[in-house]
Amino acid sequence: MMYLAAVGGFALLFGGGEFLVRGAVAVSRRFGLSPLLIGMTVVAWCTSAPELVVSLGAALKGSSDIAVGNVVGSNIFNVLGVLGASAVIAPIVVKPKALRRDTGVMLAAALALVLIALTGEIGRVAGAVLLVALAAHVIHSYRTETCKTCPSAELHVHEAEEFTGPGSIGAGIGYLALGLGALIIGSQLLITGATDIARTFGVSEAIIGLSLVAVGTSLPELATSVMAALRGHADVAVGNVVGSNIFNILGILSLTALVRPIGVAAHMASLDVWVMLAVCVMLALLLLVRGRIGRLEGGVFLALYAAYMVLLFS
Repeated sequence: MMYLAAVGGFALLFGGGEFLVRGAVAVSRRFGLSPLLIGMTVVAWCTSAPELVVSLGAALKGSSDIAVGNVVGSNIFNVLGVLGASAVIAPIVVKPKALRRDTGVMLAAALALVLIALTGEIGRVAGAVLLVALAAHVIHSYRTETCKTCPSAELHVHEAEEFTGPGSIGAGIGYLALGLGALIIGSQLLITGATDIARTFGVSEAIIGLSLVAVGTSLPELATSVMAALRGHADVAVGNVVGSNIFNILGILSLTALVRPIGVAAHMASLDVWVMLAVCVMLALLLLVRGRIGRLEGGVFLALYAAYMVLLFS
């Protein structure tokens, strides 16, 4: 039964994420939002919606390890798993200038999480600071990217163009409602299945959150990035991952902590958050120095993720 719950949760989170982002993009377009703003906010936030509902639900149930592990594990999987798979399909070539600011914010957010994790808790004050940082980032980004010829603005417009949805606003709202409902139900099934699996095999909830739950909630990012790579839009895959990693920390953890302060397991504070920071630094170097992630690097990313999983369960 626990396996059915986990698999059912995966399916609902994936389907719900797809319906939510397509409905949100469609409604945003009908209300006249620019492709730039849609790519910067709507796409990144909606593809991270599974992480939000799972982390928030886990925190409310007292499973702080799953809540934090989900975000940390998702950010690791986004870089090593999602971009690794995308680069193996098609080498990723980007304009370093287009990603300079967002990559810097991703690194700053990852470092902030490491420092907060060392205190052993993500409290309401820390949550409020992270949320204010997210708001400042979005406002500053939009103000500096209103010129559509800017490389970073072009990247966000491409992100918005990846998604099509229903033509009418009524159908768009229907997609939104269906997606949200699927996410809520799927998150509960996944949390229940994951905690039962952890108890059955004597594995900590932190490890389940970092692995099983993190991969499950990152399925929308994986699907979006792989499809973008297949279409030859590799820059969208990178923009999707960087934006998701920023929102996971500054948005999801902040909102979760504001609702209920969440503890950080000693194992995560001493190892996993540092792994997350290290892979973000590695990604930043490849993007800003080389401007390219080839098939070889993609294969290395996937091998590193497999090694991390072995380390996690050893």
